[in-house]
Amino acid sequence: MSIFAIVVLVVIAAVVFDYINGFHDAANAVATVVSTGVLPMRTAVIVAGVLNVGGALMGTAVAKTIGADLIDGAQVTQTLVLAALIGAIAWNLITWYFGIPSSSSHALIGGLVGAGIAKAGVSAIKSEGLIKVVKALVLSPIIGFIFGFAVMILVLWIVRRGRVSVINRTFRRLQLLSAGFMAVSHGSNDAQKSMGVITMALVAYGSLAKNSTGKFDVPLWVVLTCAAAMGLGTAAGGVRIIKTMGAKIIDLKPIHGFCAETSAAATILGASFLGVPVSTTHVISSCIMGVGSSQRVSAVRWGVTAKIVWAWVLTIPLSGLVAAGAYLAAATVFGG
Repeated sequence: MSIFAIVVLVVIAAVVFDYINGFHDAANAVATVVSTGVLPMRTAVIVAGVLNVGGALMGTAVAKTIGADLIDGAQVTQTLVLAALIGAIAWNLITWYFGIPSSSSHALIGGLVGAGIAKAGVSAIKSEGLIKVVKALVLSPIIGFIFGFAVMILVLWIVRRGRVSVINRTFRRLQLLSAGFMAVSHGSNDAQKSMGVITMALVAYGSLAKNSTGKFDVPLWVVLTCAAAMGLGTAAGGVRIIKTMGAKIIDLKPIHGFCAETSAAATILGASFLGVPVSTTHVISSCIMGVGSSQRVSAVRWGVTAKIVWAWVLTIPLSGLVAAGAYLAAATVFGG
């Protein structure tokens, strides 16, 4: 098979990953607004899909981190990138089937690292870039939890003298805004990961040159394609994970949904601005936990939370193992 044909396979796999990422992570944007009854599921996922596209067009800083800062450019081949995507897609489908809100970001990074090590050992990994990414992945849920806790406390203090009926009615309306804010932030970070992978493949193929600053720009067609794939995937919805996120962690009311979505969206947009890929799934999950914990610790269903945390821990190594196996298999067919 020609190198160009493998590049085409990589682009197709990246678009498939982006689409799966969309419906796998639809819960990130709509779980709370659906579970509180503010919007019906079909309306919510369609609106979120449209706003995902808008968020995906906001910048490419995260894409450049994924495309240039994780794997040594001299080791990047089409086979390596294809294997990384296979590992990430496989893990996303497994966790979607069981309704586990795992991280597409962790899966893709695990896939890249696993395929890179399978090809050239640990020397293929850029340690500085990997440490930067892992720090962001670890710290963002902690920041989200604290932010969700603090925002909930602040909002409860502001409305402490209000009537329950008025508060519920007000936050049902406000949650429309916060859910939209969350959908935009989701697109701003997650869609860029596939952009970075495609850019990595194009650089390895030699069809993308450096700009005047010595960096690689993400082509416009890549941005538009990934934005559309993410939006369509989100519009398809991921009912299994929406139920887990929206109903099994805490009992959500509109005020809780507003606080969780607002704090999560702010955290994710901050990461996108800094060019670091974070797990939107982990951030919104931790914000929901923080909102619940602000009332009482027992408000959070910690048994469900423990299963989610285990998925977080296992995602990188397991997706990496799948990607390593995929690389070894693909290398025998396509060459390294």
